[in-house]
Amino acid sequence: MTLPAGRLLSTIRGLAVAMALAGGLLPPAPVSAQVAAAEAAWHVPMPRARARMNARVFDTVWNTVSRQYYDPGLHGVDWRAARQTYRPMALAATDDRQLYRAIGQMLALLDDQHAGAISPAMARRQDVARTRRAVMGLVLSRETSDVWRVDAVRPGSPAEEAGIQPGWRLQSVDGQAWGVDFAVEDGRPLRLDLTDEQGVLHSLSVVPREMEPIPAFSLDDSRPGVVVLRAEGFESGMGRWLGEQLARLSPDTDVILDLRGNPGGLLLEADATLSCFLPARQAWATRISRSGRPVTLSIMPGCGPLREPIANDVALLVDANSRSAAELTPAALQEAGRALVVGEHTAGAVLISQDTRLPDGGRLTLSRADYITAGGVRLEKNGVEPDILATRSAEDLRAGRDPALDAAIHALAQPEAVQRARVAARRPDL
Repeated sequence: MTLPAGRLLSTIRGLAVAMALAGGLLPPAPVSAQVAAAEAAWHVPMPRARARMNARVFDTVWNTVSRQYYDPGLHGVDWRAARQTYRPMALAATDDRQLYRAIGQMLALLDDQHAGAISPAMARRQDVARTRRAVMGLVLSRETSDVWRVDAVRPGSPAEEAGIQPGWRLQSVDGQAWGVDFAVEDGRPLRLDLTDEQGVLHSLSVVPREMEPIPAFSLDDSRPGVVVLRAEGFESGMGRWLGEQLARLSPDTDVILDLRGNPGGLLLEADATLSCFLPARQAWATRISRSGRPVTLSIMPGCGPLREPIANDVALLVDANSRSAAELTPAALQEAGRALVVGEHTAGAVLISQDTRLPDGGRLTLSRADYITAGGVRLEKNGVEPDILATRSAEDLRAGRDPALDAAIHALAQPEAVQRARVAARRPDL
């Protein structure tokens, strides 16, 4: 997710660079020599313009990691050796898929879930995520480099009409692994190969069509005495929107904030969200930059029209795909004894990172600072343990059941249970 200048995302186990020149940067090798070597190794003629751009993209990534990664020691990874291994592969790439696969393999040495690079095509898809556009209607999460799990199927979408089910694995699209260079176009059929939980192959045709974007924030007040506020990400305006919804509530209405599948986002909006529930100027985290200097993060008012935090009972829903800001927020409220956390153990992807635009229009996300909770807990690689464990299976999704939401509603309806959980949250040693 982004600081005012960054995005709070995940971690890095890391890179250790042998700094060769001042600042640790290495000059790029002559492109012509690299191209010749790549052609000889890969037995393919390389267009010079393509190789030059590949070199620019790769060198930007390598130098940015060397200069700006949050751990100056790079966790023991020999970054110069990584360059020698992956730069020839990057220069030899004949398309974006090959280029970003090579870069991704190098960045994987960091063991950082959110330190990665995306191609220009994927960057463009992200930039228009909240606009009307052609979609299949699938929510995917990566299982391996080439296999993606279907986490949700959008109602009324082409994917639903094709019969795709949550829990299936997407093996290929038009015979290739789903990846950076796929363009989803209105009316152009795609052949999807998926396997179900029993390993049975389903080959289906899906015709993408334009649909309105899924709202970043939504409210469900269909249950008496409970309001469910859903955030797809910590996007601009989240704190203001939350404040507007919460300001309308009576004090006896229970509040459930659904952060399942939320990848994080703006650190500023995480702080604004916390201001809806915790007093201003209360410390909630420590940020540690590359220099090693700790900076205390304190809550700043930002919850829309609310002048004071609400007193309503609160629960937060999380799952294994809740990341970054969607982990630090429940962690802060849990440590303060202010909210119940219900669902699954979170991803453990909590570092402060920032995006860098690459020369070809792609994007590099890189962790720039570490993050520690006010209670001294490092969430990276650890995540948030819910107060109440409740999982939601693919069968639950298909049947419209939501055990985590049911558990949160049940817990909030029992004041003594809420109080016990609050005490336990403040004293994790119990």
